[in-house]
Amino acid sequence: MSVEEALRQAREAGLDLIEISPTAQPPVAKIMDRGKYFYEQEKKRRQAAKKQKDVELKSVRIGIGTSLHDLEIRAEQAEEFLKAGDKVKVDLFLRGREKYLDKKFLQDRIERFLAIIPHGFEKEEIKKGPRGLSLTITYKK
Repeated sequence: MSVEEALRQAREAGLDLIEISPTAQPPVAKIMDRGKYFYEQEKKRRQAAKKQKDVELKSVRIGIGTSLHDLEIRAEQAEEFLKAGDKVKVDLFLRGREKYLDKKFLQDRIERFLAIIPHGFEKEEIKKGPRGLSLTITYKK
């Protein structure tokens, strides 16, 4: 129906003409109370926000000389974070001359830590930062 006809019907009913989907062909509109429409939209938005889970970025820091037992403890922490649905940033902290060691050696240290984590995860690329190497891992679905 034409816009003029829809506006006339809305005025007769004492309601508003609300455009629902302007990009559709032809555009979709409803005749209803404007306040009620905005209330329903806000209610839908709040329901969607309740169902959405915020993913946090947790951090686990290791060093070159970190003992196997300490690596196991950190791996357990990382696994708990992953099970909770969070991302985990693994930092290989380097001090002084450690920053200039062979890159392959440093990556092997990170891989040694990742091998201890029992459950499946997806890892991103190892990045070099000012304090060492880091990578982010997420739980594999």
